[in-house]
Amino acid sequence: MAAGLVAGTATCAATQGGLLVGLVGRGGDRAAVGWFLAGRLVSYAAAGALLGLLGSAVSLPPPARAALLVAAGAVVIGFAVRMLRRGHCAAQEAGDVPRLKAPLLGAATVLVPCGMTLGMEMIAVSSGSPLAGAAAMTGFVLGTAPAFALLGYVLRRVSRTRLARVAGVVAIAAGLWTAGTGLNLAGWLPAAAPATVPATGLTVGPATEPGTAPGAGTGTGPGAGTGAGPVVVTVWATRTGYRPAMVTAAAGVPVEIVFKVAEPGCTGTVVIAGRDVALPATVRLPPQPRGTLRYACGMGMYTGFLDFR
Repeated sequence: MAAGLVAGTATCAATQGGLLVGLVGRGGDRAAVGWFLAGRLVSYAAAGALLGLLGSAVSLPPPARAALLVAAGAVVIGFAVRMLRRGHCAAQEAGDVPRLKAPLLGAATVLVPCGMTLGMEMIAVSSGSPLAGAAAMTGFVLGTAPAFALLGYVLRRVSRTRLARVAGVVAIAAGLWTAGTGLNLAGWLPAAAPATVPATGLTVGPATEPGTAPGAGTGTGPGAGTGAGPVVVTVWATRTGYRPAMVTAAAGVPVEIVFKVAEPGCTGTVVIAGRDVALPATVRLPPQPRGTLRYACGMGMYTGFLDFR
């Protein structure tokens, strides 16, 4: 629940809150927001139980999450455009919200996970128990409920004023941002550097290499790694990205990337070579050709690069 209280006012509300626009644009009232939160609670509890029962077999792979983020962004943009067209009178149309729409939108938020949600899902997976997994996810969503309730209240009040158009513009920006994180997560953006690492060549272990401070690392020069052992680089996960964001290492020799967590946040889960890796961890790579390895946080917000020369 404590994690939910922290995340609810930050990344989760920013990532998933756009779906509340769908209620505002259709005249949502207090009851609709309440049903939205109820649907969210039920879906998270069910997901936690499934994760605890079946483990990572029911976890969505990064490409699927990326596609869902793009779809969610498109839905939010659609709601926002509708709000702009209908103006501030939209919220005054009583009974315009279908009975099942609010809980279904709330349940859909489980498909648009923020970084903290991914961390809680991994806790549910590691619990090995449906009851423990459901309890972890339920506690998390209860912790985020105050932030979502406040967001719903603000959206309803704004929709009754001339600021409704401003809210629609902001919602469009949120939808574009959500879709952009999905594109970045999957590496579908034109500017994204291609990965040079095959999925079969990567292994993950505990973080054992000591580090000193964010930005510090070893083996970051183009001539590093010419000895007998592998190149060892240290990357720190902070709230604002990975430090250093670009690391260079020698091509043709094994590399170990030691990911350490300086600050909790969405960077605590990294997607590399199509795999989710919970940090701290050490990612071991076989000898690589010249090129660039790209990785991203679990939400697609922040990226880092390993340049093989």
